[in-house]
Amino acid sequence: MLSKPKIVITGAAGFLGGRTAKFLASYFPNYQIIATSRRSDRAYELNKHSCIFLAGDLCNTDFCEALTEHAEIVIHCAALSSPFGKYDSFYQSNFIATQSLINESLKNGVKKFIFISTPSIYFTYSDRFNVSEAEELPKKMVNHYAQTKLLAEKLVLQKNNSGFDTIALRPRAIIGAEDTVIFPRVLEAYNKGKLKIVGDGKNICDFTCVRNVIEAIICAIHAPKIAYGEAYNITDGEAVKFWDALTYALTALNLTAPTKRVPKKLALFVASLLELKAKLMSDTNEPPLTKYGVGILANNFTLDISKAKEILNYKPVMNSFEGINEYILWYKNQI
Repeated sequence: MLSKPKIVITGAAGFLGGRTAKFLASYFPNYQIIATSRRSDRAYELNKHSCIFLAGDLCNTDFCEALTEHAEIVIHCAALSSPFGKYDSFYQSNFIATQSLINESLKNGVKKFIFISTPSIYFTYSDRFNVSEAEELPKKMVNHYAQTKLLAEKLVLQKNNSGFDTIALRPRAIIGAEDTVIFPRVLEAYNKGKLKIVGDGKNICDFTCVRNVIEAIICAIHAPKIAYGEAYNITDGEAVKFWDALTYALTALNLTAPTKRVPKKLALFVASLLELKAKLMSDTNEPPLTKYGVGILANNFTLDISKAKEILNYKPVMNSFEGINEYILWYKNQI
């Protein structure tokens, strides 16, 4: 009896990878879901959801060879995601790991390779509205994360050919149950008394519910041949006021939303000093405030997702406030 074909999902100990692995295990019962990460702390949980968990380092070609053997689809969610740190760490985690994984996928006859990229590559410290995939990218990336993710994305798309379909998705600000990035950072700053409105508090942005990212991944798996070799913006499809969304979340958690404001220029100046101090002291820990973080808190930043809608047939299945509600319900159950 032949075993089931495999779908490999990297970064499965993280937010997106874990949610994707568990969802696809029930969505694709005819596939064997292989969930992988360097960390094994979620192995029991993933195995319980009918995934097979394998711990390993994607920079290790032998591990990648074994991981992709008999696999049909690879969904590469793993990344080092931070606005601060040493370049080599990002290069190894984001580029070398992708290079190793894609090379072994090619050797093992993987049919589809879906890469989770980032819209951080668009970031310029200025307001940006309805940014499309066709717009020229900044000459210099905002940080090492964006720089190395772009290198990896280019590699993935270059490898697209008639027998190996590759695609890149650029989801903006992923939210929802099990979030380990956005709302945990907000709550940490709040609990330390450091959460303040930066700028005028009227900036709008896009979020992306994790369920919508999973929907985009499913669309990418079923995409027409013309769709491959391309990158696609993914969001919830309707921009929201950033500080209104944070206020909504904090209020739902019975917390008082911040009212104090800090001018954007002052926040950027303080962030620059903190980053300089960290670099001079060779401190690899992220400073309490970064220039990138200020930009996220104060700038307008929205994406055009018409390409994903038209070519991938992507349709958001949740809105941003439903994603916030999902996180709040999950968070309360963790307390």
